[in-house]
Amino acid sequence: MYDFWLEGKDNFAADRAAAEKVNTLVPDAPLQARAARQFLGRAVRFLAEAGIRQFIDLGTGLPTQWNVHQVAQQVTPEARVVYVDYDPVVLVHARAMLQDTEQVEVVQADLRDPEKILQHPDTRALIDFDEPLGLILVGVLYFITDDEDPASILARFRDAMTPGSYVAISHTSTDNRPAGERAKEIYNDATAPHVPRTRAAIARLFDGFDLVEPGLVDVRVWGTDMVEQPKDTVVYAGVGRKPA
Repeated sequence: MYDFWLEGKDNFAADRAAAEKVNTLVPDAPLQARAARQFLGRAVRFLAEAGIRQFIDLGTGLPTQWNVHQVAQQVTPEARVVYVDYDPVVLVHARAMLQDTEQVEVVQADLRDPEKILQHPDTRALIDFDEPLGLILVGVLYFITDDEDPASILARFRDAMTPGSYVAISHTSTDNRPAGERAKEIYNDATAPHVPRTRAAIARLFDGFDLVEPGLVDVRVWGTDMVEQPKDTVVYAGVGRKPA
């Protein structure tokens, strides 16, 4: 659905049908998807300008517009990126599209298994865990149920990251969207369980990181000149730095 909302070409009939159903309940869903993608670009640029030269993008999905390596390598051509997804269809598409791209690897793994990702030979070939890295989780943690404990998963990645590393997260919330519960049911039928969370629960995902300004805010606000926080937030976003 995400690629469809971004007006990409790598989506399937089931994605399009489910996206249209969600659109009837949440008419601005395509705008929210684009806002999340724009946040990804701003966050990666921020990290690259802060000196980050290596990135792990978890739950990357089908390659679409302004992927992590494209943004990072605009700032620093030597940037290295590992894309991770568990979907074999995504992996086939990603590897075909990125096969001629230098300093990029695509790893098939589930983010629920941090050790597999961290120890994967392709990860180790590009990522030096003695140096700061950028961990990207844009539009993915809401696929992790409460029973699977997303905060614990994040902690396992955080413990492998050296101080000075960053994490960037965007996450849906139903705080201001009653229709979100029905949209969640449609999403669940089409793909995987979708678990929007409160702002407080999303903030806990940053435990062990210091949120950089402007903190955990509407995805449309982070990294922009907007000062006032919108009252209809559907997606929150933030960037955290691991302190020394």
